[in-house]
Amino acid sequence: MQSLRVNGQVRQFPTQDMPATLLALLEKLGVEAATVVAEIDGRIVRPGEFARTPLADGQSIELVKFMGGG
Repeated sequence: MQSLRVNGQVRQFPTQDMPATLLALLEKLGVEAATVVAEIDGRIVRPGEFARTPLADGQSIELVKFMGGG
């Protein structure tokens, strides 16, 4: 098993199901990439880099979702 800490919560993945990129993680979580700001281990990742940003066991990911309202 491998794990990622997403917004403070540990999520475990069987090795063969570990998302390879940030975009793959968002897809697995059902999150639309255009609606979030992402940070991996304290580094902000630009939306254009989501598909090219590899993930590794034990990384910490923060996702902040944009919400409309007033």
